[in-house]
Amino acid sequence: MSEETEGTAAVERWRTTTRAKSLKGASERKDAFVTTSEIPVADVYTPADLPGFDQARDLGLPGEYPFTRGVQATMYRSRFWTMRQYAGFATAAETNERFRYLLEQGQTGLSVAFDLPTQMGYDADAPEAEGEVGRVGVPVSSLADMEVLFNKIPLGTVSTSMTINATAPVLLAMYVAAAEKQGVARADVSGTTQNDILKEYIARGTYIYPPRQSMRLVTDVFEFASAELPKWNTISISGYHMREAGATAAQELAFTLADGIAYVEAAIGRGLPVDEFAPRLSFFFAAWSELFEEVAKFRAARRMWAKIMKERFGATNARSMMCRFHTQTAGSSLTAQSIDNNVVRTTLQALAAVLGGTQSLHTNSRDEALALPTMESARLALRTQQIIAHEAGVTETPDPLAGSWFVESLTDQLEAAASSYLAEIDAMGGTLAAIEGGFQQRQIQESAYRVQREIERNERIVVGVNAFRDEEAGPKPTLLKIDPAGELRQVEGLRRVRSERDAAVWTAAMGRLDDEARGTGNLMAPIIEAVAAYATVGEISDRLRAVWGVHRELITV
Repeated sequence: MSEETEGTAAVERWRTTTRAKSLKGASERKDAFVTTSEIPVADVYTPADLPGFDQARDLGLPGEYPFTRGVQATMYRSRFWTMRQYAGFATAAETNERFRYLLEQGQTGLSVAFDLPTQMGYDADAPEAEGEVGRVGVPVSSLADMEVLFNKIPLGTVSTSMTINATAPVLLAMYVAAAEKQGVARADVSGTTQNDILKEYIARGTYIYPPRQSMRLVTDVFEFASAELPKWNTISISGYHMREAGATAAQELAFTLADGIAYVEAAIGRGLPVDEFAPRLSFFFAAWSELFEEVAKFRAARRMWAKIMKERFGATNARSMMCRFHTQTAGSSLTAQSIDNNVVRTTLQALAAVLGGTQSLHTNSRDEALALPTMESARLALRTQQIIAHEAGVTETPDPLAGSWFVESLTDQLEAAASSYLAEIDAMGGTLAAIEGGFQQRQIQESAYRVQREIERNERIVVGVNAFRDEEAGPKPTLLKIDPAGELRQVEGLRRVRSERDAAVWTAAMGRLDDEARGTGNLMAPIIEAVAAYATVGEISDRLRAVWGVHRELITV
Protein backbone atom coordinates (compact mmCIF):
# COMPACT_ATOMS: atom_id res chain seq x y z
CA MET A 1 0.00 0.00 0.00
CA SER A 2 1.40 3.42 -0.98
CA GLU A 3 2.00 6.18 1.57
CA GLU A 4 -0.79 8.28 -0.01
CA THR A 5 -3.26 5.36 0.17
CA GLU A 6 -2.31 4.72 3.79
CA GLY A 7 -2.90 8.38 4.59
CA THR A 8 -6.34 8.33 2.95
CA ALA A 9 -7.27 5.19 4.83
CA ALA A 10 -6.14 6.76 8.11
CA VAL A 11 -8.32 9.81 7.49
CA GLU A 12 -11.36 7.67 6.71
CA ARG A 13 -10.77 5.67 9.92
CA TRP A 14 -10.48 8.95 11.88
CA ARG A 15 -13.73 10.27 10.39
CA THR A 16 -15.71 7.16 11.25
CA THR A 17 -14.28 6.77 14.75
CA THR A 18 -12.62 9.67 16.57
CA ARG A 19 -14.40 12.46 14.70
CA ALA A 20 -17.78 10.72 14.69
CA LYS A 21 -17.57 10.23 18.45
CA SER A 22 -16.72 13.91 18.96
CA LEU A 23 -19.66 15.03 16.83
CA LYS A 24 -22.11 13.14 19.05
CA GLY A 25 -21.16 15.38 21.93
CA ALA A 26 -20.68 18.63 20.03
CA SER A 27 -22.04 19.15 16.54
CA GLU A 28 -20.21 21.51 14.21
CA ARG A 29 -21.17 25.20 14.12
CA LYS A 30 -22.51 25.06 10.58
CA ASP A 31 -23.22 22.66 7.75
CA ALA A 32 -20.46 23.89 5.45
CA PHE A 33 -17.21 25.77 5.95
CA VAL A 34 -16.04 27.85 2.96
CA THR A 35 -13.63 30.69 2.30
CA THR A 36 -14.74 34.06 0.92
CA SER A 37 -14.05 32.63 -2.55
CA GLU A 38 -16.43 29.76 -1.76
CA ILE A 39 -13.63 27.21 -1.60
CA PRO A 40 -14.69 24.43 0.77
CA VAL A 41 -12.57 24.04 3.92
CA ALA A 42 -12.15 20.39 4.87
CA ASP A 43 -12.30 18.99 8.38
CA VAL A 44 -8.64 17.92 8.19
CA TYR A 45 -5.75 18.23 5.74
CA THR A 46 -3.08 15.65 4.95
CA PRO A 47 -0.59 15.04 2.10
CA ALA A 48 -3.49 13.36 0.26
CA ASP A 49 -4.95 16.84 -0.31
CA LEU A 50 -1.97 17.70 -2.51
CA PRO A 51 -2.20 15.18 -5.36
CA GLY A 52 0.64 15.59 -7.80
CA PHE A 53 2.32 18.24 -5.66
CA ASP A 54 5.92 18.70 -6.74
CA GLN A 55 7.96 20.66 -4.23
CA ALA A 56 10.57 21.82 -6.72
CA ARG A 57 8.04 22.76 -9.39
CA ASP A 58 5.22 24.21 -7.26
CA LEU A 59 7.03 25.58 -4.24
CA GLY A 60 10.71 26.09 -4.92
CA LEU A 61 12.86 28.07 -2.54
CA PRO A 62 12.69 31.74 -1.53
CA GLY A 63 14.01 34.04 -4.24
CA GLU A 64 13.82 31.35 -6.94
CA TYR A 65 11.28 30.52 -9.67
CA PRO A 66 8.28 30.19 -9.34
CA PHE A 67 8.69 32.56 -6.35
CA THR A 68 5.84 30.96 -4.38
CA ARG A 69 7.93 31.39 -1.24
CA GLY A 70 8.88 35.00 -1.88
CA VAL A 71 10.78 37.18 -4.31
CA GLN A 72 13.85 37.59 -2.09
CA ALA A 73 16.02 34.78 -0.78
CA THR A 74 16.30 36.25 2.73
CA MET A 75 13.00 38.18 2.85
CA TYR A 76 12.60 40.00 6.18
CA ARG A 77 15.77 38.51 7.66
CA SER A 78 17.64 41.18 5.67
CA ARG A 79 15.22 44.09 5.86
CA PHE A 80 11.57 44.63 6.66
CA TRP A 81 8.93 45.61 4.14
CA THR A 82 8.54 49.32 3.39
CA MET A 83 6.17 50.82 5.96
CA ARG A 84 4.27 53.21 3.75
CA GLN A 85 1.31 55.01 5.36
CA TYR A 86 -1.10 56.56 2.85
CA ALA A 87 -1.74 60.27 3.49
CA GLY A 88 -3.04 63.41 1.84
CA PHE A 89 -5.56 66.08 2.82
CA ALA A 90 -6.44 69.77 2.90
CA THR A 91 -3.44 71.43 1.21
CA ALA A 92 0.05 70.51 0.06
CA ALA A 93 1.55 72.35 3.05
CA GLU A 94 -0.55 70.44 5.62
CA THR A 95 0.13 67.12 3.92
CA ASN A 96 3.85 67.92 3.92
CA GLU A 97 3.64 68.31 7.70
CA ARG A 98 1.96 64.89 8.01
CA PHE A 99 4.60 63.29 5.76
CA ARG A 100 7.46 64.69 7.81
CA TYR A 101 5.76 63.60 11.03
CA LEU A 102 5.34 60.02 9.77
CA LEU A 103 8.96 59.87 8.62
CA GLU A 104 10.02 61.01 12.09
CA GLN A 105 7.91 58.21 13.60
CA GLY A 106 9.80 55.55 11.62
CA GLN A 107 7.84 55.32 8.37
CA THR A 108 10.19 54.22 5.60
CA GLY A 109 8.36 55.41 2.47
CA LEU A 110 5.70 57.91 1.45
CA SER A 111 2.31 57.18 -0.11
CA VAL A 112 0.35 60.09 -1.56
CA ALA A 113 -3.44 60.27 -1.63
CA PHE A 114 -4.68 62.84 -4.15
CA ASP A 115 -8.06 64.52 -3.93
CA LEU A 116 -10.81 63.68 -6.42
CA PRO A 117 -10.40 66.79 -8.60
CA THR A 118 -6.71 65.95 -9.11
CA GLN A 119 -7.58 62.34 -9.88
CA MET A 120 -10.21 63.38 -12.40
CA GLY A 121 -8.11 66.04 -14.14
CA TYR A 122 -9.74 69.18 -12.73
CA ASP A 123 -8.07 72.21 -11.20
CA ALA A 124 -9.12 73.40 -7.75
CA ASP A 125 -11.13 76.29 -9.20
CA ALA A 126 -13.08 74.19 -11.73
CA PRO A 127 -16.85 74.11 -11.14
CA GLU A 128 -16.64 70.29 -10.94
CA ALA A 129 -14.17 70.57 -8.03
CA GLU A 130 -16.27 72.75 -5.75
CA GLY A 131 -16.57 71.22 -2.27
CA GLU A 132 -14.15 68.37 -3.05
CA VAL A 133 -10.80 70.14 -2.89
CA GLY A 134 -8.57 68.50 -0.27
CA ARG A 135 -11.37 66.31 1.10
CA VAL A 136 -10.09 62.80 0.41
CA GLY A 137 -6.53 63.62 -0.53
CA VAL A 138 -4.13 66.42 -1.30
CA PRO A 139 -4.91 68.85 -4.15
CA VAL A 140 -2.07 69.16 -6.63
CA SER A 141 -2.93 71.56 -9.45
CA SER A 142 0.55 72.54 -10.60
CA LEU A 143 4.27 72.00 -10.10
CA ALA A 144 4.14 74.68 -7.40
CA ASP A 145 1.95 72.39 -5.27
CA MET A 146 4.28 69.44 -5.85
CA GLU A 147 7.23 71.55 -4.69
CA VAL A 148 5.40 72.45 -1.47
CA LEU A 149 4.23 68.85 -0.95
CA PHE A 150 7.83 67.57 -0.87
CA ASN A 151 9.48 70.57 0.74
CA LYS A 152 12.42 69.45 2.94
CA ILE A 153 11.86 65.82 1.89
CA PRO A 154 14.90 64.50 -0.04
CA LEU A 155 13.51 62.92 -3.21
CA GLY A 156 16.82 61.22 -3.94
CA THR A 157 16.53 58.99 -0.87
CA VAL A 158 12.80 58.75 -0.05
CA SER A 159 10.67 56.33 -2.08
CA THR A 160 7.22 57.71 -2.94
CA SER A 161 4.11 55.85 -4.04
CA MET A 162 1.46 57.93 -5.79
CA THR A 163 -2.10 56.61 -5.96
CA ILE A 164 -3.06 58.26 -9.23
CA ASN A 165 -4.36 56.76 -12.45
CA ALA A 166 -6.07 58.84 -15.16
CA THR A 167 -3.65 61.73 -14.54
CA ALA A 168 -0.69 59.55 -13.58
CA PRO A 169 1.62 60.80 -16.38
CA VAL A 170 1.00 64.41 -15.33
CA LEU A 171 1.71 63.79 -11.63
CA LEU A 172 4.78 61.70 -12.47
CA ALA A 173 6.02 64.55 -14.66
CA MET A 174 5.53 66.99 -11.77
CA TYR A 175 7.38 64.65 -9.39
CA VAL A 176 10.31 64.36 -11.79
CA ALA A 177 10.40 68.14 -12.26
CA ALA A 178 10.25 68.71 -8.47
CA ALA A 179 13.12 66.23 -7.95
CA GLU A 180 15.21 67.96 -10.59
CA LYS A 181 14.61 71.30 -8.83
CA GLN A 182 16.09 69.64 -5.72
CA GLY A 183 19.11 68.64 -7.82
CA VAL A 184 18.14 64.94 -7.90
CA ALA A 185 19.05 63.07 -11.08
CA ARG A 186 16.32 61.05 -12.76
CA ALA A 187 18.35 57.88 -12.21
CA ASP A 188 18.02 58.40 -8.44
CA VAL A 189 14.26 59.01 -8.32
CA SER A 190 12.48 56.00 -6.81
CA GLY A 191 8.86 55.12 -6.18
CA THR A 192 5.68 53.96 -7.87
CA THR A 193 2.81 55.45 -9.83
CA GLN A 194 -0.33 53.37 -9.57
CA ASN A 195 -1.08 54.17 -13.25
CA ASP A 196 -3.60 51.29 -13.43
CA ILE A 197 -6.47 52.64 -15.51
CA LEU A 198 -8.14 49.30 -16.27
CA LYS A 199 -9.29 48.76 -12.70
CA GLU A 200 -10.90 52.21 -12.83
CA TYR A 201 -13.26 50.98 -15.55
CA ILE A 202 -13.90 47.80 -13.56
CA ALA A 203 -14.38 49.01 -10.00
CA ARG A 204 -13.51 52.58 -9.11
CA GLY A 205 -14.57 55.08 -11.74
CA THR A 206 -11.88 57.79 -11.78
CA TYR A 207 -11.25 57.47 -15.51
CA ILE A 208 -11.28 60.35 -18.00
CA TYR A 209 -10.53 59.16 -21.53
CA PRO A 210 -11.74 56.12 -23.50
CA PRO A 211 -9.90 52.88 -22.58
CA ARG A 212 -7.65 52.62 -25.61
CA GLN A 213 -6.39 56.21 -25.33
CA SER A 214 -5.86 55.66 -21.63
CA MET A 215 -3.78 52.58 -22.40
CA ARG A 216 -1.59 54.76 -24.62
CA LEU A 217 -0.75 56.95 -21.62
CA VAL A 218 0.01 53.92 -19.44
CA THR A 219 2.39 52.57 -22.06
CA ASP A 220 3.99 56.00 -22.52
CA VAL A 221 4.95 55.88 -18.84
CA PHE A 222 6.42 52.37 -19.30
CA GLU A 223 8.52 53.51 -22.25
CA PHE A 224 9.67 56.75 -20.63
CA ALA A 225 10.60 55.20 -17.29
CA SER A 226 12.44 52.25 -18.81
CA ALA A 227 14.77 54.78 -20.45
CA GLU A 228 14.83 57.60 -17.87
CA LEU A 229 13.78 56.33 -14.42
CA PRO A 230 15.50 53.00 -13.71
CA LYS A 231 14.33 52.93 -10.06
CA TRP A 232 10.71 53.81 -10.76
CA ASN A 233 7.91 51.21 -10.67
CA THR A 234 5.87 52.22 -13.68
CA ILE A 235 2.59 50.71 -12.57
CA SER A 236 0.99 49.19 -9.50
CA ILE A 237 -1.49 46.76 -11.00
CA SER A 238 -4.24 46.96 -8.49
CA GLY A 239 -6.61 44.34 -7.20
CA TYR A 240 -7.22 46.35 -4.05
CA HIS A 241 -10.05 48.48 -5.40
CA MET A 242 -11.76 45.48 -6.96
CA ARG A 243 -11.64 43.73 -3.61
CA GLU A 244 -13.00 46.84 -1.90
CA ALA A 245 -15.88 46.83 -4.41
CA GLY A 246 -16.79 43.27 -3.41
CA ALA A 247 -14.55 40.87 -5.34
CA THR A 248 -13.64 37.58 -3.72
CA ALA A 249 -10.00 36.65 -3.16
CA ALA A 250 -10.07 34.47 -6.29
CA GLN A 251 -11.62 37.27 -8.37
CA GLU A 252 -9.13 39.81 -7.05
CA LEU A 253 -6.30 37.48 -8.00
CA ALA A 254 -7.67 36.69 -11.47
CA PHE A 255 -8.78 40.15 -12.53
CA THR A 256 -5.55 41.75 -11.31
CA LEU A 257 -3.39 39.32 -13.27
CA ALA A 258 -5.67 39.73 -16.30
CA ASP A 259 -5.04 43.48 -16.18
CA GLY A 260 -1.32 42.74 -15.86
CA ILE A 261 -1.47 40.59 -19.00
CA ALA A 262 -3.18 43.44 -20.88
CA TYR A 263 -0.49 45.93 -19.87
CA VAL A 264 2.31 43.58 -20.90
CA GLU A 265 0.62 42.97 -24.25
CA ALA A 266 0.26 46.73 -24.80
CA ALA A 267 3.92 47.36 -24.01
CA ILE A 268 5.08 44.55 -26.30
CA GLY A 269 2.78 45.96 -28.99
CA ARG A 270 4.61 49.28 -28.60
CA GLY A 271 7.84 47.42 -29.41
CA LEU A 272 9.28 47.30 -25.89
CA PRO A 273 11.26 44.10 -25.14
CA VAL A 274 9.58 42.31 -22.25
CA ASP A 275 12.71 42.07 -20.12
CA GLU A 276 13.25 45.82 -20.52
CA PHE A 277 10.03 46.97 -18.82
CA ALA A 278 8.68 43.96 -16.90
CA PRO A 279 11.16 44.16 -13.97
CA ARG A 280 9.56 47.48 -12.95
CA LEU A 281 5.97 46.21 -12.90
CA SER A 282 4.47 45.90 -9.43
CA PHE A 283 1.12 44.92 -7.93
CA PHE A 284 -1.22 46.15 -5.23
CA PHE A 285 -3.41 43.76 -3.27
CA ALA A 286 -5.87 44.01 -0.41
CA ALA A 287 -5.37 42.11 2.84
CA TRP A 288 -8.55 40.87 4.46
CA SER A 289 -9.14 39.16 7.77
CA GLU A 290 -9.44 35.55 6.56
CA LEU A 291 -5.82 34.89 7.35
CA PHE A 292 -5.04 31.65 5.53
CA GLU A 293 -6.94 32.49 2.35
CA GLU A 294 -5.10 35.81 2.12
CA VAL A 295 -1.69 34.19 2.64
CA ALA A 296 -2.56 31.60 0.00
CA LYS A 297 -3.70 34.35 -2.39
CA PHE A 298 -0.37 36.18 -2.16
CA ARG A 299 1.57 32.96 -2.69
CA ALA A 300 -0.61 31.96 -5.66
CA ALA A 301 -0.17 35.43 -7.20
CA ARG A 302 3.61 35.04 -7.24
CA ARG A 303 3.50 31.54 -8.73
CA MET A 304 0.91 32.46 -11.38
CA TRP A 305 2.66 35.64 -12.48
CA ALA A 306 6.01 33.85 -12.75
CA LYS A 307 4.48 31.21 -15.02
CA ILE A 308 2.56 33.80 -17.08
CA MET A 309 5.69 35.86 -17.72
CA LYS A 310 7.90 32.87 -18.52
CA GLU A 311 5.50 30.71 -20.49
CA ARG A 312 3.16 33.26 -22.11
CA PHE A 313 5.55 36.14 -22.76
CA GLY A 314 8.92 34.41 -22.94
CA ALA A 315 10.61 36.47 -20.23
CA THR A 316 14.11 35.27 -19.37
CA ASN A 317 15.11 37.81 -16.71
CA ALA A 318 14.15 36.46 -13.28
CA ARG A 319 13.10 39.96 -12.18
CA SER A 320 10.54 40.04 -14.99
CA MET A 321 8.86 37.02 -13.41
CA MET A 322 8.71 38.42 -9.87
CA CYS A 323 5.32 39.53 -8.59
CA ARG A 324 6.39 42.30 -6.24
CA PHE A 325 3.46 43.89 -4.43
CA HIS A 326 2.27 46.54 -2.02
CA THR A 327 -0.54 45.63 0.35
CA GLN A 328 -3.15 47.72 2.10
CA THR A 329 -5.42 46.44 4.81
CA ALA A 330 -9.11 46.33 3.94
CA GLY A 331 -10.71 49.75 4.20
CA SER A 332 -14.21 48.44 3.52
CA SER A 333 -13.90 46.01 6.45
CA LEU A 334 -13.68 48.94 8.87
CA THR A 335 -16.86 49.74 10.76
CA ALA A 336 -18.18 53.04 12.04
CA GLN A 337 -19.56 51.19 15.07
CA SER A 338 -17.09 50.33 17.85
CA ILE A 339 -14.09 51.69 16.00
CA ASP A 340 -11.57 50.14 18.40
CA ASN A 341 -12.48 46.78 16.81
CA ASN A 342 -10.87 48.11 13.64
CA VAL A 343 -7.45 47.98 15.30
CA VAL A 344 -7.86 44.22 15.72
CA ARG A 345 -9.07 43.76 12.14
CA THR A 346 -6.17 45.76 10.78
CA THR A 347 -3.66 43.79 12.86
CA LEU A 348 -4.95 40.47 11.48
CA GLN A 349 -4.88 41.81 7.94
CA ALA A 350 -1.37 43.21 8.32
CA LEU A 351 -0.21 39.86 9.69
CA ALA A 352 -1.67 38.12 6.61
CA ALA A 353 0.26 40.49 4.35
CA VAL A 354 3.53 39.85 6.18
CA LEU A 355 3.05 36.08 6.27
CA GLY A 356 2.24 36.32 2.57
CA GLY A 357 5.50 38.12 1.78
CA THR A 358 4.51 41.69 0.91
CA GLN A 359 7.16 44.23 -0.17
CA SER A 360 5.40 47.24 1.35
CA LEU A 361 2.38 47.76 3.56
CA HIS A 362 -0.15 50.40 4.54
CA THR A 363 -2.22 49.77 7.67
CA ASN A 364 -5.56 51.56 7.87
CA SER A 365 -6.39 53.69 10.87
CA ARG A 366 -9.15 52.92 13.34
CA ASP A 367 -11.24 56.01 12.51
CA GLU A 368 -11.25 55.78 8.70
CA ALA A 369 -14.88 54.62 8.53
CA LEU A 370 -15.76 58.06 9.93
CA ALA A 371 -13.19 60.48 8.51
CA LEU A 372 -9.63 60.85 7.30
CA PRO A 373 -7.32 59.59 10.07
CA THR A 374 -6.10 61.83 12.83
CA MET A 375 -2.36 62.05 13.45
CA GLU A 376 -2.76 59.85 16.55
CA SER A 377 -4.68 57.17 14.64
CA ALA A 378 -2.12 57.18 11.84
CA ARG A 379 0.66 56.72 14.40
CA LEU A 380 -1.13 53.75 15.98
CA ALA A 381 -1.58 52.17 12.54
CA LEU A 382 2.16 52.54 11.93
CA ARG A 383 2.93 51.08 15.38
CA THR A 384 0.88 48.01 14.37
CA GLN A 385 3.37 47.31 11.59
CA GLN A 386 6.33 47.95 13.85
CA ILE A 387 5.06 45.51 16.49
CA ILE A 388 4.57 42.80 13.87
CA ALA A 389 8.07 43.51 12.52
CA HIS A 390 9.92 43.60 15.81
CA GLU A 391 7.91 41.56 18.33
CA ALA A 392 5.82 38.86 16.64
CA GLY A 393 8.62 36.58 15.46
CA VAL A 394 6.95 36.03 12.07
CA THR A 395 9.77 37.69 10.14
CA GLU A 396 12.51 35.30 11.19
CA THR A 397 12.22 32.94 8.21
CA PRO A 398 10.85 33.36 4.68
CA ASP A 399 7.34 31.97 4.04
CA PRO A 400 6.86 30.42 7.49
CA LEU A 401 3.57 28.71 6.52
CA ALA A 402 5.13 26.80 3.61
CA GLY A 403 4.48 23.08 3.79
CA SER A 404 1.21 23.45 5.68
CA TRP A 405 -1.10 20.97 3.96
CA PHE A 406 -3.97 23.42 4.36
CA VAL A 407 -2.07 26.45 3.04
CA GLU A 408 -0.55 24.56 0.11
CA SER A 409 -3.94 23.07 -0.79
CA LEU A 410 -5.62 26.48 -0.56
CA THR A 411 -2.87 28.02 -2.70
CA ASP A 412 -3.50 25.39 -5.37
CA GLN A 413 -7.27 25.86 -5.24
CA LEU A 414 -7.06 29.64 -5.49
CA GLU A 415 -4.73 29.29 -8.46
CA ALA A 416 -7.20 26.92 -10.11
CA ALA A 417 -10.15 29.26 -9.47
CA ALA A 418 -8.25 32.29 -10.76
CA SER A 419 -7.00 30.38 -13.82
CA SER A 420 -10.62 29.51 -14.67
CA TYR A 421 -11.51 33.23 -14.71
CA LEU A 422 -8.45 33.99 -16.85
CA ALA A 423 -9.53 31.36 -19.37
CA GLU A 424 -12.98 32.99 -19.58
CA ILE A 425 -11.42 36.42 -20.15
CA ASP A 426 -9.12 35.05 -22.86
CA ALA A 427 -12.12 33.43 -24.58
CA MET A 428 -13.83 36.86 -24.68
CA GLY A 429 -10.88 38.37 -26.51
CA GLY A 430 -8.86 39.64 -23.56
CA THR A 431 -9.17 42.10 -20.73
CA LEU A 432 -10.30 45.16 -22.68
CA ALA A 433 -13.02 43.22 -24.46
CA ALA A 434 -14.18 41.69 -21.17
CA ILE A 435 -14.30 45.14 -19.52
CA GLU A 436 -16.23 46.58 -22.45
CA GLY A 437 -18.71 43.70 -22.08
CA GLY A 438 -19.00 44.28 -18.33
CA PHE A 439 -17.79 40.80 -17.32
CA GLN A 440 -15.56 41.72 -14.38
CA GLN A 441 -18.02 44.36 -13.18
CA ARG A 442 -20.90 41.84 -13.07
CA GLN A 443 -18.85 39.20 -11.27
CA ILE A 444 -17.81 41.69 -8.57
CA GLN A 445 -21.34 43.07 -8.17
CA GLU A 446 -22.77 39.58 -7.71
CA SER A 447 -20.15 38.71 -5.09
CA ALA A 448 -20.75 41.96 -3.21
CA TYR A 449 -24.51 41.35 -3.22
CA ARG A 450 -24.07 37.79 -1.93
CA VAL A 451 -21.90 38.95 0.99
CA GLN A 452 -24.28 41.78 1.91
CA ARG A 453 -27.21 39.36 1.96
CA GLU A 454 -25.23 37.01 4.21
CA ILE A 455 -24.57 39.87 6.65
CA GLU A 456 -28.22 40.91 6.64
CA ARG A 457 -29.32 37.32 7.35
CA ASN A 458 -26.68 37.00 10.12
CA GLU A 459 -25.00 34.19 8.18
CA ARG A 460 -21.79 36.23 8.20
CA ILE A 461 -20.88 37.86 11.50
CA VAL A 462 -19.40 41.36 11.59
CA VAL A 463 -18.47 42.03 15.20
CA GLY A 464 -20.07 45.18 16.52
CA VAL A 465 -22.47 45.45 13.56
CA ASN A 466 -24.80 42.45 13.43
CA ALA A 467 -23.49 40.72 16.56
CA PHE A 468 -21.65 41.55 19.79
CA ARG A 469 -22.71 45.17 19.65
CA ASP A 470 -21.56 47.49 22.38
CA GLU A 471 -24.66 48.48 24.35
CA GLU A 472 -23.09 51.59 25.83
CA ALA A 473 -21.68 54.19 23.51
CA GLY A 474 -18.08 55.00 24.33
CA PRO A 475 -16.58 58.48 24.26
CA LYS A 476 -17.01 60.20 20.92
CA PRO A 477 -13.74 59.89 18.97
CA THR A 478 -11.83 62.95 17.94
CA LEU A 479 -12.04 63.21 14.15
CA LEU A 480 -9.91 65.06 11.65
CA LYS A 481 -11.82 68.04 10.26
CA ILE A 482 -10.82 69.63 6.97
CA ASP A 483 -10.84 73.42 7.19
CA PRO A 484 -13.01 74.77 4.31
CA ALA A 485 -10.62 77.73 4.11
CA GLY A 486 -8.05 75.31 2.67
CA GLU A 487 -10.00 75.21 -0.59
CA LEU A 488 -9.88 79.00 -0.80
CA ARG A 489 -6.12 79.00 -0.17
CA GLN A 490 -5.62 76.37 -2.85
CA VAL A 491 -7.63 78.36 -5.40
CA GLU A 492 -5.77 81.57 -4.58
CA GLY A 493 -2.42 79.84 -4.96
CA LEU A 494 -3.46 78.29 -8.27
CA ARG A 495 -4.55 81.65 -9.69
CA ARG A 496 -1.28 83.19 -8.54
CA VAL A 497 0.66 80.51 -10.44
CA ARG A 498 -1.32 81.23 -13.60
CA SER A 499 -0.70 84.98 -13.33
CA GLU A 500 3.04 84.69 -12.63
CA ARG A 501 4.14 82.00 -15.10
CA ASP A 502 5.76 82.87 -18.43
CA ALA A 503 2.82 83.00 -20.84
CA ALA A 504 4.95 82.51 -23.97
CA VAL A 505 6.71 79.42 -22.58
CA TRP A 506 3.35 78.04 -21.44
CA THR A 507 1.75 78.62 -24.84
CA ALA A 508 4.58 76.90 -26.69
CA ALA A 509 4.54 73.90 -24.35
CA MET A 510 0.76 73.46 -24.61
CA GLY A 511 0.94 73.70 -28.39
CA ARG A 512 3.51 70.91 -28.51
CA LEU A 513 1.35 68.76 -26.20
CA ASP A 514 -1.65 69.31 -28.47
CA ASP A 515 0.32 68.33 -31.57
CA GLU A 516 1.77 65.19 -29.97
CA ALA A 517 -1.63 64.08 -28.65
CA ARG A 518 -2.97 64.11 -32.21
CA GLY A 519 -0.06 61.93 -33.32
CA THR A 520 1.29 58.64 -32.02
CA GLY A 521 4.47 59.65 -30.19
CA ASN A 522 5.25 59.31 -26.49
CA LEU A 523 3.56 62.11 -24.54
CA MET A 524 5.81 62.13 -21.47
CA ALA A 525 8.35 64.64 -22.85
CA PRO A 526 5.70 67.23 -23.83
CA ILE A 527 3.89 66.70 -20.53
CA ILE A 528 7.13 67.31 -18.58
CA GLU A 529 7.74 70.43 -20.67
CA ALA A 530 4.18 71.61 -19.91
CA VAL A 531 4.38 71.07 -16.14
CA ALA A 532 7.81 72.77 -16.05
CA ALA A 533 6.05 75.76 -17.64
CA TYR A 534 3.55 75.53 -14.75
CA ALA A 535 0.70 74.22 -16.86
CA THR A 536 -1.92 72.79 -14.51
CA VAL A 537 -3.43 69.33 -14.21
CA GLY A 538 -6.74 70.68 -15.49
CA GLU A 539 -5.22 72.48 -18.47
CA ILE A 540 -3.27 69.42 -19.60
CA SER A 541 -6.25 67.12 -19.09
CA ASP A 542 -8.56 69.49 -20.99
CA ARG A 543 -6.21 69.49 -24.00
CA LEU A 544 -6.35 65.68 -24.06
CA ARG A 545 -10.13 65.70 -23.55
CA ALA A 546 -10.46 67.96 -26.59
CA VAL A 547 -8.42 65.55 -28.73
CA TRP A 548 -9.60 62.17 -27.42
CA GLY A 549 -13.01 62.75 -25.87
CA VAL A 550 -14.15 61.25 -22.57
CA HIS A 551 -15.36 57.82 -21.54
CA ARG A 552 -19.00 57.29 -20.64
CA GLU A 553 -19.93 54.12 -18.84
CA LEU A 554 -22.30 51.89 -20.75
CA ILE A 555 -25.26 51.20 -18.47
CA THR A 556 -27.23 48.07 -19.27
CA VAL A 557 -30.58 47.19 -17.74
